[in-house]
Parts: sequence; structure tokens; C-alpha cells
Amino acid sequence: MPQTAQVTVPATTANIGPGFDCLGAALTLYNHFQFTLAETLTITITGKEADRLSTGPDNLVYKAFEAVYTHLNKPTPPVHIDIDLHVPLSRGLGSSSTAIVGGLVGANLLAGSPLSQDEIATLATAIEGHPDNVVPALLGGCRLAVHGENDQLTLCQIPWHESIIPIVVIPDFELATAAARRVLPDSYSLADAIFNAAHLALLTQALANGNGDWLTKALCDRIHQPYRKTLIPSYDKIHTAALMAGAWGLVISGAGPTLFALANEKTAPNVCQTLGQPWQAIDIPCTVHQLAIDSIGTQAKLIG
Repeated sequence: MPQTAQVTVPATTANIGPGFDCLGAALTLYNHFQFTLAETLTITITGKEADRLSTGPDNLVYKAFEAVYTHLNKPTPPVHIDIDLHVPLSRGLGSSSTAIVGGLVGANLLAGSPLSQDEIATLATAIEGHPDNVVPALLGGCRLAVHGENDQLTLCQIPWHESIIPIVVIPDFELATAAARRVLPDSYSLADAIFNAAHLALLTQALANGNGDWLTKALCDRIHQPYRKTLIPSYDKIHTAALMAGAWGLVISGAGPTLFALANEKTAPNVCQTLGQPWQAIDIPCTVHQLAIDSIGTQAKLIG
């Protein structure tokens, strides 16, 4: 039988308030990929929104698969790729990162695992353009990724206190990352830079020790959320509703439009019940999910 690589990659939430383009966390929502060596390239896709994705060589999973062999200076073998989608597209939950990481890890496994996790993380970042989604998708947990002066990545795990429960509300509309980046200014004031640096430092401590008061203060941001929230209907109403329901805070997940609330075990049910109401009031369908932090990251195995 031909060798098959099975790969499961978690969704992610990125930016997390002041952690723009550097902080992300893996969530318990997954896309599944299977790579089987074949005579020609074929791609099958199942799951919601499957019909929106290419089944040709421009598919992002295949492009990432191909990138490994290009990096190794080897010809890309023909492969059959099965994709099973559970992470919604263009919603700020790292669907493109699951594709990139899935393709890289699957190719690396079939090639005999010549690349280390750090090398895969670097390749994934180069494809995605920033590390905040791909790094936790690969490694799990909450991760801070820092580019050094030589552009080398330093990856740091941020402890996530067990009392902090992640909740997402996913609307039935999309927000492309490119559009979300276009609304950002070209430069920021020194005051805004200092504000975000201080709040990101506080956020890492709040996540680690579960201090809710710190968390509420730390999730404030001046780099991306004040601009991106203008693209998300009823953002301020949902933010207010989340806090009134007992959430420690609510932020934009990735580039949006999914919103990400942090609560504790006592307040989480009320937050879940409340979050979607402002969107439902203006006829925007949405779904709410109480999730957990995936601490493992991408899981892969060879069969056959």
C-alpha cells in the first residue's frame, strides 16, 4: 500500500488584544488532512464551504506541500489530498494556517521528516506572512513569536491558566485579512506603541495566573482593534454585552469577524447565551462555541 500521512491541525485565535501579529493560541476546533502518494495530483474536500476551495495546484494545502520539496531541492511527488473542513473560512480562526501547517507537516512526514519543528514554523511563517496563527497551530498552546534582528524566530510558550475559558462567536459573514489590514494606519504614535507594549506584558502575566482584573485591563489595544471594529457590525454592542454577562474581556479573533471572549467557569454559560444576541437582532446569523485551549498542536502519523 502507498504511504499515507494523516494530519490534524487546530484552529487558532490570533492577536488577542495587544498581541498584534505575535500572539496566538490553538483552539479545540480542527481541520483534518490526508496525503497519499499517487500517480497524479488529486484533491477532494468535504465539510461546510468545501465547494469554495480549489481542487487544483493553486490549493493552499498543496502549495504548502510543494514548498517542503522545493525547500529540500527535491521534485514534488504526485499526491492525493483529502481535506475535511471544520474551521470556517475567512472568519479569523486561522483556516489558512491550518492549510499551510497541514501541507508542510504532511509533506515533511512523507519525505522522511528531514525538517525540525522550528524549520517548519519558519517555512509556515514565510508563507503566511506572520507567525501568530501558524505557530500555535503547529505547536499548540498559547505562543508568542518574536522576530530577531536577523529575522530568526524566537518562540515562547505563554502559560494559559485553566480558569480562563475561551468562547468564540462566529458570524455568517466574512472579513478578508487583506481588507482588515487596509484599514490600519501606516504609522502609530509613541504613546500608542508604549500603551500596547505595556498591555501585552500585562496580558502574558494575566493569562499565566488567571487574574481577571489584569486580564480585563490587558486586552485593551490601540494598534488594530479600534480600526478593525469599524468593519464588524454591532462590535461595541457585543463588547458591552459580553462584559455585562460576566466576561473578563472580548477581542477580535485574528482579523475578524469572529469575536473572542474570555470568561471563567461561572460566567461562561451566561456569556455564551448573550454573545450572539446583538447580531441576531440585526438578522446576522451566528454560532457560539465554548472551546478550550489545544495544548498539543498539530498531530500527524504515517499509515500504510
